[in-house]
Amino acid sequence: MKITALLENTTERDDMQVEHGLSLYIETERHKILFDMGQSDLFAKNADTLGIDLSKVDIAILSHGHYDHGGGLQTFLSLNDKAPVYINRYAFEPHFNALDKYIGLDEGLRTTLVEQNRMHIVDESCILTPGLTLFSCNERTRSRDLGSFGLTVLDGNSHVPDDFRHEQYLLIEENDKKVLISGCSHKGIQNIMEWFAPDILVGGFHFMKLAPGEALDAAAKDLNKYSTRYFTGHCTGEEQFAYLKERMERLEYLSCGKTILL
Repeated sequence: MKITALLENTTERDDMQVEHGLSLYIETERHKILFDMGQSDLFAKNADTLGIDLSKVDIAILSHGHYDHGGGLQTFLSLNDKAPVYINRYAFEPHFNALDKYIGLDEGLRTTLVEQNRMHIVDESCILTPGLTLFSCNERTRSRDLGSFGLTVLDGNSHVPDDFRHEQYLLIEENDKKVLISGCSHKGIQNIMEWFAPDILVGGFHFMKLAPGEALDAAAKDLNKYSTRYFTGHCTGEEQFAYLKERMERLEYLSCGKTILL
């Protein structure tokens, strides 16, 4: 299995373009998967630089309904005319940040997906093919809650704290390994680890608003209990990553242009 970061907030390469967002290209034994598309067309430009043909992608997944993960979806649809796009049922709800700025998806994307017969709605779980399963985990207990960090969803005329019911995770089971792909882990990385305990986890931890200290210490302690290898970035935060790196045994940063071979 090969996982390449087409887009992330940072890069170590001069030929990559970056923005606040995430896009991963995943090659399994049977499939070519695009997981998230950043906020613009930069993921596609980087894919071209890396020699990755997005027209060959046969499964596309949107992890949740925020612009920095789904803003590039229209670009993908223009480059690929066949791959189904798996989206959580609640992804198109109106989402806002702590300053009440809209951070959700362009509603026009829904129309395009429906017109092209490309949108596949996911509820609590969905088996895509043998060895590939999407989970929303909305019915599972969250033993830890760091709150919504000011992120909200519009409920009628009122902004209410986002419970991130629009977020989903991809579990890949191949060659006796369990690999979990998470966009931002808004439901809590510690909760996600309790639910899945994968061999490898790839995704953001959503710690960028947490100051180094007690909460990150607790997270590092919890995550170290597993034998999991962690590859993180994006919403984890660079300062927070450096703090965790000193306290975790199997933590690596996945920046734009890097590839993981599993």
